[in-house]
Amino acid sequence: MANPPADLEVAAGGVGGGARSVRSAGAAGAGIGARIDPRWQRLIRLGFLALAVGLGGLAVLSRWEQVKASLGELGLGALGFSFAVAITGSAASMLVWRALLADLGSDLPVRPAAKVFFVGQLGKYVPGAIWPMVAQMELGRRLGLPRRRSAAAFVLTMLVVFASALFVASAALPLLGRDETAGYRWLLVLTPLIAGLLHPRVINRLLGLFFRLLRREPLERPLSGRGVIRAFGWALVAWACFGLHIAVLVTELDVPVARALPLAIGAFAIAWCAGPVVMIAPAGAGVRELALVALLAPVLDPAGALVVALASRLFLTVADVLLAGLAALAAIRRPAAVVPAG
Repeated sequence: MANPPADLEVAAGGVGGGARSVRSAGAAGAGIGARIDPRWQRLIRLGFLALAVGLGGLAVLSRWEQVKASLGELGLGALGFSFAVAITGSAASMLVWRALLADLGSDLPVRPAAKVFFVGQLGKYVPGAIWPMVAQMELGRRLGLPRRRSAAAFVLTMLVVFASALFVASAALPLLGRDETAGYRWLLVLTPLIAGLLHPRVINRLLGLFFRLLRREPLERPLSGRGVIRAFGWALVAWACFGLHIAVLVTELDVPVARALPLAIGAFAIAWCAGPVVMIAPAGAGVRELALVALLAPVLDPAGALVVALASRLFLTVADVLLAGLAALAAIRRPAAVVPAG
């Protein structure tokens, strides 16, 4: 799941063709990017990524004996199952986006939808928050999707994902240690606010205002309550899978399943919410791992929690690349027909 959109209106405004729209989106991003030159933005993000990797490596080296012992307890079967569930969670994330896009009028078949979503999602690893949406807009355009509809689906997906994460995190807070969750109480305040934004009357008015400010035509079809509920349901499936993928690793470190599963689901959702708060972190790198290690403290020692957090990052990154590659290959072997704009 990508970071929530801080400067998404940028790409929605770039309605030129091909590479020109990407350049215009990037140029507009500089204007809305808190007065920071795009080159400095890239340097800051790359620097943060390098710092996160360096600190992660230092943390592993400082606890190498404990980390080595924890790695030795993780069986190949558990690692494989955790990876498979992580892939399933990523697939469910794609279905969130597809459900919203269908509700807006473009009911893409699963195969082309997977290509647009997963290939576009690789943009979150590129410095600059707009690239996943720019990529999805351009890939969708080749299938006949209006750019503004692709942009709206991307923004709505982020809202649904964030709202569902807050819902799961708020439900899980009582299950986690009080000290470990003290810094995340703000989630309880944000949850009803984000949920209110997803009411069709509210979000449709905001989208209308969004496109008017960009001097673009409004969406052809408004978002419906049924579409929001369907997307929210797929988002909950995704969080359950991501939590299970953590729980499998935690149980391998001698934590009872009844304790590990609810804690893992809540911990991952809270850690994911923390990632986008630091906008300079590509795909939440470093921030999510730090939060996850802290939230798993009630059941794991620091070395064990660190192993779980790093394994999770590895699995989800590989899942992103694998799903993008498979979706692109499937689309090449069986090209999709252009979808009429409904």
